[in-house]
Amino acid sequence: MTQNIVTLRNGHIFDGKMLRAGHAIRFVDGHAREFGPDAEVPKDGKVVDLSGDFLTPGYVDLQINGGGGVMFNNDPSVHTLRRIAKAHRNLGVSILLPTLITDSAEKIRAAIAAATRAVQEGVPGIAGLHLEGPHLSIARKGAHDPAFIRPMEDNDLEMLVAASRLLPALKVTVAPESVTEDQVSTLARAGVLVSLGHSDASLETCMRYIAAGARCVTHLFNAMSQLGNREPGLVGAALASGGVSASLIADAVHVHPETIRTAWAAKAGPGRIFLVSDAMAVAGTDLAEFELGERLIRRRGGTLKLQDGTLAGADLELTSAIKVLVEKSNVSLESALQAAISHPAILIGVQGTRADARLRRLSELRRVSSDLTSSVAVL
Repeated sequence: MTQNIVTLRNGHIFDGKMLRAGHAIRFVDGHAREFGPDAEVPKDGKVVDLSGDFLTPGYVDLQINGGGGVMFNNDPSVHTLRRIAKAHRNLGVSILLPTLITDSAEKIRAAIAAATRAVQEGVPGIAGLHLEGPHLSIARKGAHDPAFIRPMEDNDLEMLVAASRLLPALKVTVAPESVTEDQVSTLARAGVLVSLGHSDASLETCMRYIAAGARCVTHLFNAMSQLGNREPGLVGAALASGGVSASLIADAVHVHPETIRTAWAAKAGPGRIFLVSDAMAVAGTDLAEFELGERLIRRRGGTLKLQDGTLAGADLELTSAIKVLVEKSNVSLESALQAAISHPAILIGVQGTRADARLRRLSELRRVSSDLTSSVAVL
């Protein structure tokens, strides 16, 4: 059988940590086999000249609510997940966590079942599930329907622990106001990625929950207690604690670029700030509006809003987020790419330890033009 061999060269290739100039990468039947200095990589088969462009692994997006004209909440099924994943693949995402926004217990069970089946069927890109709610704070509900926000009960905890055994990655966004430290510890021990968000909790409270096992913060600065002069809030906890990473919606709407610049400099490690799109049904389409349940959301000027003006997700894809980081927030391109690929991959355990393994496991590669204003399809 004839092998399909493609070698890409003469560009800047991102290996998960660094942009490598003068390197080439060789694919055999869609799998990366060699990656190294140009002169050391065989040039048999088709050779693609990148002409100085950038080549990266596909993006890893841990918060995608919809795309391709559909919302996961409106129909939590494998069919919906295939459509969402396809839309985001065309936007450069190779690995994603479909996200269910706060909803009924029935919808949560359906979402778990759909994500589990999608993983079992090998739906490209689906790496697990993100449940954003319903155990949040009413005070910081954002666009979440307050009718479904409620404290976590024993049966909820049991359902999540059971789901963690079925899914490769399960991320759950909770607020200290609606869960206990013991519940967070139980989830963390079960392998759940517990993320604090939609919370008005104090720094002291948030630090206790981080000590209990929370390892992440959901969309830094948005729908949470802010960094104040006397009370640092969840923002302060996210920046001060090296044990947590924090997602960020870098569309220059949800967070001002100067605020991003300051947070980037202030974040304690080894935890990192990483990018999410918080994408909705309009991703990959020209739709002007859509519905979340019975609520209408309109797309205007790069924003998505409920009829009362509340931001509802983001009209964003990660190439644009990288562009904001680099051009408006003084973040290096390498760091921005790490935030879109490497850091979220590490959080959900899909990244290898060597450059060649990393490129193999994140096998979709994305070519991004040097000015970051356009891109071609994922290879």
